[in-house]
Amino acid sequence: MSVGKATPARWTLRIFAGVVLVFLMAPILAIIPLSFNSEPFFTYPMPGFSLRWYEAVFASVDWQLSARNSFIVAALATVLATALGTLAAIGLNRPDCPWRMALSAIIISPIVIPLVVAAVGIFYFYADIGLLNTLTGLVLSHTALGAPFVMITVAATLAGFDHRLMRAAASLGAPPVTAFRRVMLPIIMPGVVSGAIFAFVTSFDDVVVALFITGAEQKTLPRQMWSGLREQISPAITAVATLLIIVAAALMLTANALQARQQRINNPNSAH
Repeated sequence: MSVGKATPARWTLRIFAGVVLVFLMAPILAIIPLSFNSEPFFTYPMPGFSLRWYEAVFASVDWQLSARNSFIVAALATVLATALGTLAAIGLNRPDCPWRMALSAIIISPIVIPLVVAAVGIFYFYADIGLLNTLTGLVLSHTALGAPFVMITVAATLAGFDHRLMRAAASLGAPPVTAFRRVMLPIIMPGVVSGAIFAFVTSFDDVVVALFITGAEQKTLPRQMWSGLREQISPAITAVATLLIIVAAALMLTANALQARQQRINNPNSAH
């Protein structure tokens, strides 16, 4: 049976997908050369090549503070979101889980509702409990935003998990925690890591929630970029944007590689 022949309809679909990809990526890729511009102008052609804007970013106290806050918040939010999302996926995957659909809808609601609406709600809630202008409040907010991504990826991994393995481990005397750590976790680990990557990117790139609930001392990189665009447009922003693009692209490629590996494990015959 011939599998690899490309029909005209398939070629048309590929060309259309390529055009859409170029349309979406062109504005992003246009930023990268501007970060090496020797002059403080956002124009093409560039008069010269320079690394002065990267040097300005790494020497700036404001950018250093923003980078530190972003990494701290993203790391803590990723750990919490990964733990909560994994536990939620395991609980919802149980055959005897009551109100499964309702609980799933509640957990993924941060993805469904507009982010501005969520940010406004978080702002008023934090104003009552005293968490405004704190990194703790930002970590908790990003945890709520990242946990649904972890739950979805882990739930997709659990769809191919054989629960008889857990019953076999229990019959051999393994406690639930040991059975989870020795049997289930190694199998679902690609989904857990993929979810953690999505949670990290969600936290690291967030600007809407950060604008509502953080102050001057809790600025993150996206918020610092937003402030720079409003107050004084500098090519240093393009340098930071380029670094963020590289980090996000590397994390997304890693997540895709892990998902492809998980699919090969679940369907070993699909590659043949």
